[in-house]
Amino acid sequence: MTASWAVIGIFLILALTGVYMLQLILVPVTLAVVVGMILGLAAEKLTKLGVPRILNAVLLSSAVALAIFLVINALAGPLAKLALEAPDFFQRTSDKLMPYLDRFKWLHISPETLQSGPMSISTLLENSGNVLHVVSSSLTPAIVQILIFFAALLLFLAGRVSLRKTIIMTFSSRAARLTAIRIINAIEQVLGYYFATASLIYAGIGVAMTIIAYVGGMSVPVLWGVFAFVSSFIPFLGVTTMTIALAIAGIITHSDIILGLAPAVVFFAVHMAVENLVFPAVMGRQWELNPFVVFFAIIFWTWMWGAVGAMLALPLSLIMMTVINELFIEEKTQPQLPG
Repeated sequence: MTASWAVIGIFLILALTGVYMLQLILVPVTLAVVVGMILGLAAEKLTKLGVPRILNAVLLSSAVALAIFLVINALAGPLAKLALEAPDFFQRTSDKLMPYLDRFKWLHISPETLQSGPMSISTLLENSGNVLHVVSSSLTPAIVQILIFFAALLLFLAGRVSLRKTIIMTFSSRAARLTAIRIINAIEQVLGYYFATASLIYAGIGVAMTIIAYVGGMSVPVLWGVFAFVSSFIPFLGVTTMTIALAIAGIITHSDIILGLAPAVVFFAVHMAVENLVFPAVMGRQWELNPFVVFFAIIFWTWMWGAVGAMLALPLSLIMMTVINELFIEEKTQPQLPG
């Protein structure tokens, strides 16, 4: 028994090491498979309308590429503006935050700390060349991953039906094949329905954030709205990061601390209301995930694959939940085997 557990432990360690070491390939491929399964319902409807599978895959892949391009294009202008205003931004940040940081004596932060030493603005600007070097050195792997993602997405959508049949026919018994059909259908349904509904709800949060930022006197309100929309797909960490960023930006923008914290408080209240009232009412209890499981998944996949891992944590948790439900809940409608 001890030897068996030791073998299992060694296998898990080697598997996790492989997943971590091969992230350059596994991250875009996993993302492509998840996106392809999310688009499964749309692909099915296009097929029923008589669209060939190859053209179907090209259209959906192009739609994903267009959506990413539009988001990048929308963010390019505001981000370039923020980059040009970086020195002035750092100076205003230090001027605004120092009165609050000075109250915490144990931090040992004074105005001189931000004027000289490693935390000074001049030092940060001098080190910007190193930052640009790191970004440029990471650019080539990122381009490779993007190309792998779109190639994998196109091939997955084009061969989705044949891949389903291959997986189903891998099992020898009729009961196992029926279970495989049921699991694949359930995964595509839960991913497609969940993310279609979540996108609409989170788009509403993005619009609300844009209005909050505009009324609150924040710079580039649309950028805040886009960040709110994207961050909403990362449970817990997304809203926490957005609230902290809003609080800091509000304090920098306004001299009055209550007025400065108002956008962060309002956004947090809106987000909590949507997550705890609107989302459960729309999605229903069958799609609910255990918060601890989701939180652990975010921590684990962020540790393994970084920011993309954090975004994949929720869909991977949904897939795991669906597989467990389909395997261990007895009363299920049996699908028909393909002819």
